[in-house]
Amino acid sequence: MAAKNQQHSKQKKRKQIPGPKPDGNSSGSKKPKLLHSKPSNHPSKESKKPFKPHKHKQSEPGKENNAPMSKRERRLHAKELSEARKKKRKRHYNLEQELAHMWEKMRRRNIAKADRSKLISEALQKMKGKISEITSSHVSSRVLQTCVKYCSQDERDVVLEEIQPHLLTLACNTYAVHLVKLILDRASEKQRGGIISCFRGHISSLLRHMVGSVVIEHAYQLGNPTQKQELLMELYSTELQLFKDLVSMKESRLADIISKLDLQKGSVLRHMNSVIQPILEKGIVDHSIIHRVLIEFLSIADKSSAADLIQQLSSPLLVRMIHTRDGSRIGVLCVKHGSAKERKKIIKGMKGHISKIARDQHGSKVLVCIVSIVDDTKLVTKVVIHEIQEILEELAFDKNGWHILLQLLHPNCLRYYSPDELASLNFSIPSLCGKSESEVESSKVNGSSEEAKNDTGMAVAEANTSSELGDSLHAVEGGKKDPSIRRQELLVKSGLAEKLVDVCIGSAGKLLRSNFGKYVIYQVAIGGSDGILHQTLDEKINKLRKTIAFLVGEPKSKEEEHLLENFHSTRTLRKLILDCPTFASTLWNTALQGKCSTWVQGHSSKVISAFLESSDSKVRELAKEELQPFIDNGKLKIAETKQSS
Repeated sequence: MAAKNQQHSKQKKRKQIPGPKPDGNSSGSKKPKLLHSKPSNHPSKESKKPFKPHKHKQSEPGKENNAPMSKRERRLHAKELSEARKKKRKRHYNLEQELAHMWEKMRRRNIAKADRSKLISEALQKMKGKISEITSSHVSSRVLQTCVKYCSQDERDVVLEEIQPHLLTLACNTYAVHLVKLILDRASEKQRGGIISCFRGHISSLLRHMVGSVVIEHAYQLGNPTQKQELLMELYSTELQLFKDLVSMKESRLADIISKLDLQKGSVLRHMNSVIQPILEKGIVDHSIIHRVLIEFLSIADKSSAADLIQQLSSPLLVRMIHTRDGSRIGVLCVKHGSAKERKKIIKGMKGHISKIARDQHGSKVLVCIVSIVDDTKLVTKVVIHEIQEILEELAFDKNGWHILLQLLHPNCLRYYSPDELASLNFSIPSLCGKSESEVESSKVNGSSEEAKNDTGMAVAEANTSSELGDSLHAVEGGKKDPSIRRQELLVKSGLAEKLVDVCIGSAGKLLRSNFGKYVIYQVAIGGSDGILHQTLDEKINKLRKTIAFLVGEPKSKEEEHLLENFHSTRTLRKLILDCPTFASTLWNTALQGKCSTWVQGHSSKVISAFLESSDSKVRELAKEELQPFIDNGKLKIAETKQSS
């Protein structure tokens, strides 16, 4: 009866619909047919017929039921769904509790390898077929990560096979992302290529996702050059995204790819801009793959596009980018080509982070660039120099921190920079500096050297090829103020130089023995290039020289290696004797006159023989008189050129 009344009310409603003619769409064409298709003689019989079989059909599994359900049927259906969900949750909870109990055992450090393997195999067996669901759980995903970390390669392959169809979803999940990264770490090169292929077509959308971008960055860091290029190509152009064969190219730089494939530069710029802008708007700028894309964009961008991007990047956002090789180059470009207002934003954004930036391998180059070309020395002193003064001693010993001190003491010295560092400081944007691409290419390091290690060994191996880069470093763009005036204001007038001399006096022995501190104390002891420290700090520098001479004159001790026996200190002392006649005289008279017999062999012989080459004729004659017997009997070995002098 209820069904009959329901059908009757529906018919009544249909007849009350206003009568505009149907417009041809599917919904409009059905309504007139429903109104006129019912026979007028037996409406009650016709209305009952559809409902009887539907009740029977609803109970049949696998058959569709399009008829409306009554309130009772809807209530029963909702109850069944609720009970099914409760059962599923209960099963999942029980499995999670069981896995968590096993996890507490398998993750212990003192567990036997066989027992852990047994627990892992049991846990993986329980998770089989449910791994894609388990990875999204806060607790169970941790169990699976431990299993993948310690399981055999065959078991790991089974897990990868099960999750591979769901990798795109898992890469964006807060908990599952850790498993995907772990799988990438443990995967073979072939498997890693398969995982990267699963992301194909979705690289740009994943980079816009806060979690997904972490997976793409991890894959980029672990991938070989071909896999890295596959990830990058999709961000360059639509054509490179559609045609997979174009990815397998030897060219790594975007300018070369455009030239070889005859792509339209305007189309590439538009596509890259559509990829870059959403990423920058969301502030996802920490990843090296994004830095690489930005560098390539700036290498082909026209003047307007490059200026807009630099304006966008010249903000506190830049601090999060300069920790990578390409990120520091972007920082240098923003400082070199930015306006005074943009440079001010960059420097203010670094406030409170100078200590961390100065110690960073790549970030320190941006600080070197700032003190080299920014004319607003008051702002640089307030933000950069004052924070450096608080950690001056630590920076002098740090493997990266000493760069900014030496840039102020002796700017652009080839002795303290590797070819890669020189190239980074000399990097520029073609469209903004007025150079042709061929001129800029000659001053860049080949893009394929990105994976090469940036160490001091490269400086020796590539010294001949980098001499041109070193010379061009003096012509840094952007600064209008006289470099000597800028340096005087930052180093001397700010009070940094006086504090630096005090640090050198207090830690002279440690600095001389340090691998990096020896360069700082050497430059301070000679007064810096052009004698910049002698103008106001001559008295303190003489005190430093006497302190060094006093330490050299101390007797040998079992507690600490003597300065004349240490590898680093002996080379620094030798250079000071050769380059600073005043120090040579002080050292000879204070520490070595009449005591050379103890130091004619070993590392100390380099220091002793340096007196024979001193530019101070008086010291040279005194040393020759005392050292000649040791040269004659063969105890002190020196080169013939030195002996003849």
